[in-house]
Amino acid sequence: MMIVLEKRSEQSKAMTFLSPVLAIGLTVVIGGFIFTGLGLDPFKALYIYFIEPMTSIWSVEELIVKAAPLILIGAGLAVCYTANVWNIGAEGQLTIGALFGAAIPVYFTAWQSPLVLVLMLVLGAVGGALFGAIPALLKNRFGANEILTSLMLVYVAQLLLDWLVRGPWRDPQGFNFPQSVPFEGWQLLPLLGEGRVHIGAILAVVAVIILWIMMGRSLRGFEIRVIGRSPRAGAFAGFGQKRVVWFCFMLSGALAGLAGICEVAGPSGQLQPTISPGYGFTAIIVAFLGRLNPIGVLFAGILLAISYLGGEAAQVELGISDKTAQVFQGMLLFFILACDTLIHYRIKFAPGAGAAKEA
Repeated sequence: MMIVLEKRSEQSKAMTFLSPVLAIGLTVVIGGFIFTGLGLDPFKALYIYFIEPMTSIWSVEELIVKAAPLILIGAGLAVCYTANVWNIGAEGQLTIGALFGAAIPVYFTAWQSPLVLVLMLVLGAVGGALFGAIPALLKNRFGANEILTSLMLVYVAQLLLDWLVRGPWRDPQGFNFPQSVPFEGWQLLPLLGEGRVHIGAILAVVAVIILWIMMGRSLRGFEIRVIGRSPRAGAFAGFGQKRVVWFCFMLSGALAGLAGICEVAGPSGQLQPTISPGYGFTAIIVAFLGRLNPIGVLFAGILLAISYLGGEAAQVELGISDKTAQVFQGMLLFFILACDTLIHYRIKFAPGAGAAKEA
């Protein structure tokens, strides 16, 4: 007996929108069993993980700070995946964007002007776009698998960052710690209010709105959707698949690079060996949970930001490891993909190869 997937003739529109809710529910239920297996009160643990991050002004501000890069990167990846362009290297593009933007305060430490901040943001986006162009070039020119090339480039970017902060860019007044000079004045993102929320949150919302308009009301968005659904139909319509690959990789790379420079010019305030806690990879979950829709990505980014804050709170209050906290993100991605698969395919039992031969 074999289990096979048979393509459905028609997909349920209701389940297409309800599957993220179902995936979240399954994640919570299985998470409760995991906490029970660890000898913890599942209701208390789930409260700490999912509810506590929204119970105070401070935690809400931290939620926005963590959601901003997830939304920026997730919105770009949503465009990529709509076109069936599989950019898995946003973490590397985030890192290179941070390096490009941070070059100004590193080399021109005393330069203080609004132009400094603008140039840092522009260079961050340019750096991410150029790094995203590498797997696009390899795919278009040599047919290389973009999943592998974009993922491998993540490690190149992280090793470059580590070398720079321990070598040429290390702060001479930093007591030999692996970090760059601290950014000051106009080298830091302006704050919104008295807390830690910076203008990166506004940039994330603006990016979502622009991409939502582009995907729903522009020829470029139509081209991306057609190429993603049927490359052959797109070719008959005069749309270029290679052009779409370039555009999607550079767009998503630019947004990831912008998220990277916002991280180092915002919460971090300087370059360090580690810039993000894996935002580039978590944004993949954000894109799928948001149904590859920029507006959906906005809400999905907030939900995944809750998982970061809840994971940190669970580590402190429950004494669990950071790996246990990250299991929730993995389960969420698994259930999203499982639900999406069952929307398009039905499970069917078929006789095995031996049984078919005997028949």
